[in-house]
Amino acid sequence: MSVDLSKYSAKELAALITQAKKRKTLIAKRKPAAAVRRKIEALAKAEGYTVAELFGTAARAAAPAKAAARKSSGPKKGTKVAVKYRNPANPSETWSGRGQPPRWLAAQLKLGKAKESFAV
Repeated sequence: MSVDLSKYSAKELAALITQAKKRKTLIAKRKPAAAVRRKIEALAKAEGYTVAELFGTAARAAAPAKAAARKSSGPKKGTKVAVKYRNPANPSETWSGRGQPPRWLAAQLKLGKAKESFAV
């Protein structure tokens, strides 16, 4: 990690050093993460749970139905959409019909071919 310190004045550097020392002291006082993890696992086990049930995917899967009802019914960003057009010269090249057409289709459209002729 590199920080450009040349833009700071002497007063700002002194304040930064003070903040860094406070943070270092706070971190040094903390118990190691592995020790805390063991305590949490032991406490969960004693109560009949697993950490995954308490903090993992099991907790998210049991979300109330209200939250699901609030979500929009439209497609999510990044979700897969069915293929609508395929390049006959290279069947691995497809297009869902969303966004700008791919280069292979744009080139064919410039040649006068109809988009529907590439429909799946």
